[in-house]
Amino acid sequence: MSETRPVKGATSQVSAVLARLAEGERIVFLDVRWKLGDPHGRQHYLGGHLPGAVYIDLETELARHGEPRDGRHPLPSADDFQASVRSWGVNEGDTVVVYDAAGNLAAARLWWLLRHGGFGSVSVLDGGLAAWKAADGPLESGPVDPVPGTVTLGWDQMPVISLEQAADWSTHGVLLDARAAERYAGDTEPIDPRAGHIPGASSAPTTENLAADSRFLSPELLRARFSGLGIGPDSEVAAYCGSGVTAAHEVLALSLAGIEAALFPGSWSAWSNHPELPVATGTGAFDVGAESTAAHPVG
Repeated sequence: MSETRPVKGATSQVSAVLARLAEGERIVFLDVRWKLGDPHGRQHYLGGHLPGAVYIDLETELARHGEPRDGRHPLPSADDFQASVRSWGVNEGDTVVVYDAAGNLAAARLWWLLRHGGFGSVSVLDGGLAAWKAADGPLESGPVDPVPGTVTLGWDQMPVISLEQAADWSTHGVLLDARAAERYAGDTEPIDPRAGHIPGASSAPTTENLAADSRFLSPELLRARFSGLGIGPDSEVAAYCGSGVTAAHEVLALSLAGIEAALFPGSWSAWSNHPELPVATGTGAFDVGAESTAAHPVG
């Protein structure tokens, strides 16, 4: 990953989407209304969603069941994911726009998976549901039951790193922790078995890639932010979070800045379930090539 390679069309602006709808273009909207600690995504969706939008259940359709050591949201299999995408009514050649109601922190997981499956015509609605409402975009309520689609996907089209690769990534590249800073520091851990972060990782909360209106910062501001984290045009970059969901959002932000990044799907939920692996705590200043916090094996 020595070259910067921006992902074309990674986000769509509400105004552009509304214009395309007005021209009669077919757009498949996929609603990923999921948020950690809120199990009522489907109810929120039923109360109001984009026209024709299909509800996507992150827990069952964008992840598979695995052992704790695999993490909380392991990637689905290629076959299972293709079956899900077809069930949402996606056909070859369709334009897909994904969104949620929380800064696209969950929708980015679907964007990443579709890219991983080789589906190129997918973008995230910048600003999500809030931006759509602010533009007086039309809404519908109730369920949508689409006619099954016919799309055929591939797999392994986005870079991924393993637990073993994450362990030594900082020796040759930059490993970003997309979680909130207090979770990175180990001050709190609401769900995973151990608190802290992977030794060598740098704190880069993905929420800081967003402006106050939940839209992504400009590519220029994103490049400046990542430059401040020691990322240059030749950097090898990987990202993780709690369970591989919001890390996909970080990968999306990096792509908008013209930087290709790998995803560690197991993320902290996998790492912290391996008691033989070391944990780092504290914050400290970012220091290229050096760990700024104390690392210690736990377990």
